[in-house]
Amino acid sequence: MSVGRSNNGLGLRRLLVAIGLPLVELRTEHADPLVRGVAILDPDDEPGSYSGELVLIIGVRGREAARPVRAAARQGAAAVAVKEATAELAAIAAESGVALLSVAAPVRWDQLETVVRQVLDSATLAEGFSDGPGDLFSLAQTLALLTGGSVSIEDAGNRVLAYSRSDDEVDELRRLSILGWQGPESYLALLREWGVFARLRAGEEVVRIEPHPELGIRRRLAVGIRAGTHHLGTVWVQEGREPFAERAESALLGGARLAAVHLLRQRSEHGRSREELVAGLLTGHTSPDLVAGQLGLDPATPAVVVAFTAREPTADEPVRELHLAEMLTMVSVHMASYRKGALVGADGARVYAVLPDARQLTGLVTEVTDVAEVLTRRTGVRVQAGIGSAVAALRDAGASRAEADRVLDAMGAARSVASIADLRAEVLLGETLALLEANPGLHDPAVAALLAHDAEHGSELVPTLLAWLDAMGDVRSVAAALHVHPNTVRHRLRRASAVSGIDLGDPRERLSCHLQLLLAVTTGVTTTTVRG
Repeated sequence: MSVGRSNNGLGLRRLLVAIGLPLVELRTEHADPLVRGVAILDPDDEPGSYSGELVLIIGVRGREAARPVRAAARQGAAAVAVKEATAELAAIAAESGVALLSVAAPVRWDQLETVVRQVLDSATLAEGFSDGPGDLFSLAQTLALLTGGSVSIEDAGNRVLAYSRSDDEVDELRRLSILGWQGPESYLALLREWGVFARLRAGEEVVRIEPHPELGIRRRLAVGIRAGTHHLGTVWVQEGREPFAERAESALLGGARLAAVHLLRQRSEHGRSREELVAGLLTGHTSPDLVAGQLGLDPATPAVVVAFTAREPTADEPVRELHLAEMLTMVSVHMASYRKGALVGADGARVYAVLPDARQLTGLVTEVTDVAEVLTRRTGVRVQAGIGSAVAALRDAGASRAEADRVLDAMGAARSVASIADLRAEVLLGETLALLEANPGLHDPAVAALLAHDAEHGSELVPTLLAWLDAMGDVRSVAAALHVHPNTVRHRLRRASAVSGIDLGDPRERLSCHLQLLLAVTTGVTTTTVRG
């Protein structure tokens, strides 16, 4: 029985992000088929045609599901979902050419079917937009993490568009709203009576709704989703067992601004996604005037670009993709809460925030540090951020982006956030060494001879000379650092000059030698590597 279909489909991994990885786990590696619909298969029924569909296999668990898994695969299923999926069943699914999902035991099949169908229905509404339909669900989940509550996003008619997954306690109102995909009329009437809707429609204000235990209603926060003077909907957050997070209202405000983008885009018949426009602006592939026109900005506005990256050791491509998606959503929410016009997009493995009207870095470092710390806590990997210089107009955002990238490239492990002003010397040195590395014809044979001498004789001429150059010729500080006598340092310096022929009295030769020794250290061409 087919219960939902999207024309172009949605990647399975993207679907999992939308419906919740803790609830459904992918058990077949490297599988990411397009899912175009969802169907339910009872093993007692004759299998139908499941071309491109996610098939929910009900009534059996574990090894018992082997026969229907094979049957669904033969009928063209893109993926199958089973409770208590074993490693043996995963092998059977892989052999049959179908992706296997393991569904958590407490999850009801009708709940899972409803959520999958809603995500796929959203895909149909958002056909043609590159950042996909799961974003409202992803946004709701991100806001739940940042606010510490349970989130739902509604349109102007109080119809539920997306909601967060939650293991927390939910009240009767939230349960009825999600089950019916619309707020109960009795409660909507109370909200009108209390003036909540009037405040939500009046402006960009986070409204607090106090708890009413006699009605089974917990405390809530709400904010209107707006586009100029137009009210598009509402983001609601219900308090759970714990109080709201300290900065819940700020996160909610940023989330509402992003929700407005999604809702407007779903109404549009043509256009390009916000993230695609931002990426095009930063790479120079999209006209700044087009970006400004699409996003309602003045192309002459000043801007600053901030680059975020995750320093993660994993080589698992799906994990990296998931971290990138999480970063993209979280950076969007947080930066929008700080800066109303913040634009966020991704290019490669980095996420970029373009901040219009940012003329100086005062206060920005603190904001970016907060975002980097939240990202690190939420994703479980170290996140660093580089801040470029302010540029005079949106058309120059690419120059600020290039500086932000250079800062990230030059940052060591000790820093989480830095600006180009903090690391200008390191950036200049790094680019100089990169230029030197790319042009081996500029390398001085004298330095190569010195490296070879140390490798052959086990001497310490290179580290001593490099320490002396770093210390600007202060022999005593070099001796203390190397734990040798100053006369030993002087002897090694004379020996280094004799072996290589480098005139250490010539400032230009010292500079050339210094750069090449630094390049040897940063690229690993040390005496140890030469020796072995």
